[in-house]
Amino acid sequence: MIYFDNAATSFPKPREVNREVLRCLTCYGGNAGRGSHALSLAAAEKIFECRERVAELFSVFDPARVFFTMNTTHSLNTVIKGTLKQGDHVLISDIEHNAVYRPIYKLAKEGKITFDIYPSMICDERASPTRICAGIARMIKPKTRAVIATWASNICSYTLPVAEIGAFCHRHGIRFIVDGAQGAGHIPLDFDGAETDALCLPGHKGLLGPQGTGAVLLGKDFSIDTLMEGGNGVNSLEGDMPEFSPERYEAGTLPAPALAGLCEGIKWISERGIDSISEHEKKLFRYAREKLCNMNGIKLYAPEYEGSVLLFSVDGVPSETVARRLDEEEICVRGGFHCCPLGHKMLGTDKDGATRISFGVFNTEREIDIFVDALRKIKQN
Repeated sequence: MIYFDNAATSFPKPREVNREVLRCLTCYGGNAGRGSHALSLAAAEKIFECRERVAELFSVFDPARVFFTMNTTHSLNTVIKGTLKQGDHVLISDIEHNAVYRPIYKLAKEGKITFDIYPSMICDERASPTRICAGIARMIKPKTRAVIATWASNICSYTLPVAEIGAFCHRHGIRFIVDGAQGAGHIPLDFDGAETDALCLPGHKGLLGPQGTGAVLLGKDFSIDTLMEGGNGVNSLEGDMPEFSPERYEAGTLPAPALAGLCEGIKWISERGIDSISEHEKKLFRYAREKLCNMNGIKLYAPEYEGSVLLFSVDGVPSETVARRLDEEEICVRGGFHCCPLGHKMLGTDKDGATRISFGVFNTEREIDIFVDALRKIKQN
């Protein structure tokens, strides 16, 4: 099987990830923070190591500002609903995933907030950090509380200039929230240096951990309200959640086996270097782009932006059919709308969707050759 759906979840995982998940389940899988016995303490130690590795990878000075969630969507809902108050105004980009768009849409539909959509300039050859920030500036209102940006699109390899947007927001006293679903593990980021208030991450995509893992990185002096309350083994006689991170945001049992695997995934990435991983994925992107550009009846979307994600369509063949036919050839891709209606509207694929291939650290050029041959068969039939 050839797996080109790493933007949904990375597969396969490094052997070290699989081994550590099993080791936790069989050797030290106690409930962290719920007891002073050896198994509970061992699980807590592994979770703390994972927290430290996340902090180190993203240049966060204090690991306590890292708290764990189930996935990026959980992270974004926690931050969005913990930040925005009645009457607030928020700005989101025109390529945001539904993990941002739907929580914002619901809050607006309920009359709690208002929002506007600023231009990412994804289809504008004049795009620059200065122009994107100028587009945001034109939409700021007296009650604008936050700007939200996807670090990297999930339907192409376009990236937003998060460091520049963060600096702009802080100059204007506005909170800045980043969806890091497609950037984490693919693109280096100095979190503390980027003036970001919250970075929301998946553990199961570019960080190579198991599904059911995610994280939030909180900026300095930034506290949000809680989305969930419950036991965490701290101040158990009090009705309020603690005021300090990470315990304030980690209600209930943490998935120690999954976080043990995530810890090893981050370790694996750190040893190889994100720059090296990124260059490998860009090399595959360029190779696939060249092959597809030489095929009649294939349209590429935003191919000038190199990265781990390439979007295309086949003339006369629905994207879901393309994905199904490739699956019959044991090639995993994704067709349809990819939970990103705003982005598809910008790329002009909001009517029929498009097919996405997304590369990971274990993919090869030989796999792309096999994929291209399979695509030729689909076109001919």
